[in-house]
Amino acid sequence: MRRRELMLLLSGAMTAAPAFRAQQKAVPVIGYLSLASPGPFAPTLAAFGQGLGETGYVEGQNLTIEYRWAEGRYDELPAFAADLVARKVEVIVTSGGTASARAAKNATSTIPIVFTGADPVADGLVASLARPGGNLTGMTFMVGELMPKQLELLSDLVPQARGIALLVNPNDPNTERFIGDVREAARAKGVQLHVLKAGTESEIDAAFAILVQLHAAALLVGGDLFFFSRRDQLVALAARHAVPAIYERREFAETGGLISYGASFTAVARQAGAYVGRILAGAKPADLPVQQPTKFELVVNLNTAKALGLTVPQSILARADEVIE
Repeated sequence: MRRRELMLLLSGAMTAAPAFRAQQKAVPVIGYLSLASPGPFAPTLAAFGQGLGETGYVEGQNLTIEYRWAEGRYDELPAFAADLVARKVEVIVTSGGTASARAAKNATSTIPIVFTGADPVADGLVASLARPGGNLTGMTFMVGELMPKQLELLSDLVPQARGIALLVNPNDPNTERFIGDVREAARAKGVQLHVLKAGTESEIDAAFAILVQLHAAALLVGGDLFFFSRRDQLVALAARHAVPAIYERREFAETGGLISYGASFTAVARQAGAYVGRILAGAKPADLPVQQPTKFELVVNLNTAKALGLTVPQSILARADEVIE
């Protein structure tokens, strides 16, 4: 090959290389902001990944995820959200209710946010469920509607109970609203409600000591991700003090808790993953309605009921999605 032809060939290759690189699309990066701890949250993450996969995205192949775990520390959420915005992620996914979503919303008005939360309209996150507007959309767990139903189930399970305790996390911005909802349900049932608050492991221990002093006959554990991360502690304390307790997530009953009733968190996480995939493909959060849960799970642990000397009513067993024996 003559020298002139070689120089032209090399020149063409050097010109084509940047153009080829420009045609290659960069792997998108999303942020995952959670109030929870990564270990107990593994099944939810797997469901989230499944939802992403259904829209063609697989972490480590054509998608990168930056995780930020607050591990129950509400005060760390704003800094984590700001860090994800600084890293210019394409979407922020929030888990942990209003606090996580609000931290992300306060950090950016342009990056799309997909949340999982309690009541996004009442919390001021979106304009409406059908037309969220702005840069947020996601899934609601309908916690406010579920907690009174949980109290009714607990009251049916322990009909002799005249005093029932409610355990809430004071760091959750929705706590006072939840207390009001459950207090109204307790009044309708003719049950006295004792409100206990705990935001740390030691405060959980202290709350059970107070519960015993109050002679509360049963316990409703609020749906907070900090409580979820401490489910082993909560279930063990309930067993030690022989207190019938109801929880939001099925993992509590699987761990040895008496009964759980709530939305399927894995189903919600899967929906969230699918929404992220749609946004990465070009959809706008404002055009994606906030989804309500379509699957609710009632799980009863008969082994725990037997240990507590309780007979589970047939009306509850007939409704149960799973009975652990």
